[in-house]
Formats: sequence, C-alpha cells, structure tokens
Amino acid sequence: LRIGVLVSILSLITYCLIRDRHRVRDLSGKHIFITSCDTGLGNSLAKWLDKRGFHVIAACVTERGRQDLQSCCSPSLKTVNLNLADSSSIARAVLFVSEETAGKGLFGLVNNAEGTPLMAPTDWLRIEDFHSVLEVGLIGLIEITLKLLPLLKKAEGRIVNLINAKGLVALVGGGYSLSKWGMEAFSDILRIEIQHFGVKVSIIEHGFFKTGVISSDIIERDLLRLWNRLTPEIRDAYGEKYFVE
Repeated sequence: LRIGVLVSILSLITYCLIRDRHRVRDLSGKHIFITSCDTGLGNSLAKWLDKRGFHVIAACVTERGRQDLQSCCSPSLKTVNLNLADSSSIARAVLFVSEETAGKGLFGLVNNAEGTPLMAPTDWLRIEDFHSVLEVGLIGLIEITLKLLPLLKKAEGRIVNLINAKGLVALVGGGYSLSKWGMEAFSDILRIEIQHFGVKVSIIEHGFFKTGVISSDIIERDLLRLWNRLTPEIRDAYGEKYFVE
C-alpha cells in the first residue's frame, strides 16, 4: 500500500513538473492571431487569451463581429476584418499582423473556420457549392498559413488548427467533410516539414459549438433552395416524401 501511495505521489509530481515546463510564462510581446472570431469557439478563445495577457489579433468576418469583440476586451486585443475566400483580404490581414508584431514574429496562429455547412445529397449540388465551402474552410486557411509562415518561423511559434470532429464523419454530401479531412492532411504534412524551424503544428478536434450562423432554420432553408433548383428527373427520383422526411 505504501509503495502504491509513493508511486502515485511521484507520478503526480512528475505530471506537475511536465505540465509547468510547458506553460508559457512570459506573455509580454507574444502575439496570437485567430481567424473567425465573430462568434463561437474563435470568439471565446480570443476573449480567454486576452484575459490571460496575450496580445491577441482577432480576425472577424463582419464589421459588427469585430466591433462587438473589441468592445468587451482589453485595449491590447486588436481586430481585423478577414474574408478567407478573398486573397486580397488575406493579404491585408497579413500586413496588419506584420505591423502589429513589429519584427517580433508571430507566437501563435489559430486557424478556425466555422459556419453552417451546406448539407445535402451529392447529386443535389453543383461544383460551385463545393467551391464556396472549400475556399473558406480549406484553401483560405492554407493560404493565410503560408503567408504567415515567415513570422511564425521568426518567433519559433506554433500553429493550432481547430477542426470540428463532426466534419470527420462523412455522413452527408458537400464540401464540409472534405475541408476538415483536407486540414487534417495539411496539418500532418506541415508538422513534419517545418519542425526543423522550431514551429509546432497541432490539431484540436473539438465538439459542436452552436452559434448564430448554425441553425436548423438555415439548414432547412438551404435544403429547400437546393430542392427547388433540382431538375424534374432528380426530384422525381427522390420523391416529395424524401424531401419532407
């Protein structure tokens, strides 16, 4: 019994030492850039890191989201508008981050892209439906990561890619699951390639966060829109009963 207690105590001490060794102690001058901070996980993370003392640069899709976040955080938190589907918007955000870090490099990049996924049978969709999801949830995140790599290398920082675990379960057509699996592969490849520069790459597969842009009303509206644009042949093949159920 005594040996068991001793082993437990030693294990606890070892755990605490390892945990404390990995804590970030000096937060002064450490900048973290987070995408999609209007609502949900990105918004909550920006507020939490701001309270911890990090210099947070929060990217928001909408002007209202940017203003709301700025109003409830400290003056050290900075916001910038970012449309991940627009390369010029990405370039402006990268320039803003470069100016804010002022030669210190970027300590952390948190890639987060959430919204209401377009969910429907694959043959209800057109190629542009895939583009609209992949350009934000995959291509846009890859582009901004590539453009921020020089700053991350300079600070020997870390990249954290937030991936909704539900997207890794391919149960419905559309680009949502494709984007999540794509980010998994991109993260695994990048982790190997840039570890030489002292940059770490992590994946967090999180659960579902309900936000204002994810609702059953929006999903039903999208399904109705897709149903109404189907050819008569496809509608007849599925039948009205399939759509109602």
